[in-house]
Amino acid sequence: MAEDSDLEKTESATPRRLQKAREEGQIVRSRELSTFALLAAGFFGVWGMSGSIGDHLESMLREALTFDHGAVFETRRMMIGAGAASREGLYTLLPILGFTGAAALLAPMALGGWLFSAKGLEPKFDRLNPIAGLGKIFSINGPIQLGMSLAKTLVVGVIGGTAIWNRREEILALATQPLQIALANTTHLIAVCCGMTVAGMFVVAAMDVPYQLWQFHKKLRMTKEEVKREHRESEGDPHVKGRIRQQQRAIARRRMMTNVPKADVVVTNPTHFAVALQYTDGEMRAPKVVAKGVNLVAARIREIAAENNVPLLEAPPLARALYHNVELNREIPGPLYGAVAEVLAWVYQLRRFKTEGGAVPMAPTGLDVPPELDKGGVSDDEADQEAADTLNPAVNSDNDDTSGASA
Repeated sequence: MAEDSDLEKTESATPRRLQKAREEGQIVRSRELSTFALLAAGFFGVWGMSGSIGDHLESMLREALTFDHGAVFETRRMMIGAGAASREGLYTLLPILGFTGAAALLAPMALGGWLFSAKGLEPKFDRLNPIAGLGKIFSINGPIQLGMSLAKTLVVGVIGGTAIWNRREEILALATQPLQIALANTTHLIAVCCGMTVAGMFVVAAMDVPYQLWQFHKKLRMTKEEVKREHRESEGDPHVKGRIRQQQRAIARRRMMTNVPKADVVVTNPTHFAVALQYTDGEMRAPKVVAKGVNLVAARIREIAAENNVPLLEAPPLARALYHNVELNREIPGPLYGAVAEVLAWVYQLRRFKTEGGAVPMAPTGLDVPPELDKGGVSDDEADQEAADTLNPAVNSDNDDTSGASA
């Protein structure tokens, strides 16, 4: 019940909540704006076409008041005349009807836009609940709606009454004027009063539109818990996402470790960094990094390499440069070709020594590593974080094993 309390709904509606409300047919509407639009369209339409309307009405009256002795006693001819007069009146008012119809369609769209929702047509039997109806009457919205209605009546009445009172002498003078002049002045007075009424409705609509916008967004306000729940539903629970990432890293680490026995050499720092290199002549353009890590991951790479008789070479600058500048399952950059070539030459000499004997090859030292590629060491905390981040590329790697890990 606390979540449904208006006092706790302090958060603005999210875009998803607004979209859901729109799908259910809940959009901003202002009756006063629609009323003003209809009155304004009708008034300005009649005003702008007053000349044409007057000519058509004069023609209709002339035809209607013109009789001949034979037509008076023939019902059929009388009906034909009535039909012709009706068509003439429809043609006269058709532009006005078009203006008012367009206003009736466009005015609601000015606030909420065009919307057709079948959910708005679904019957809701809870609306027939008399207790809920009484609750709406005696709620805070009841007095507000009553106040708006009284304000509308007061504004329109004051403006219309002021317009008539200020022209009371002109109205009284109509009785002493000739017929043609009195009719013209009467039409002018009616137009002025109608225009003032339209102006009064404009004031009412200008007050009602901000209120309806405020009321609509207030109705859709959300509690902080609802916002959090919606975020979890749309973006996913951060705890679940973190658990998924952790599992992906673990799977990627296991996949990566299976490549260590296939490596030709593991270059170490010797404690913080370990990078496994592989090169197959004729299949690769350049050696590539098949595994890398820091701290605990590096220690595990060294253990697996020792268990599978993969040579280990202590070359701190080269290990750091490979770790920081080469992603998993990617070829080494050109500036490191020379240093890695010396390492692989030592590896091939070591293999020949194991099979053929002879002098033990000396491990290469003083490898040429560009200073800009050697980023130095990292702290233990940074190394642990970087070890976890290093495994992310393995999740998205093009390598088949790694792709299987992310799957």
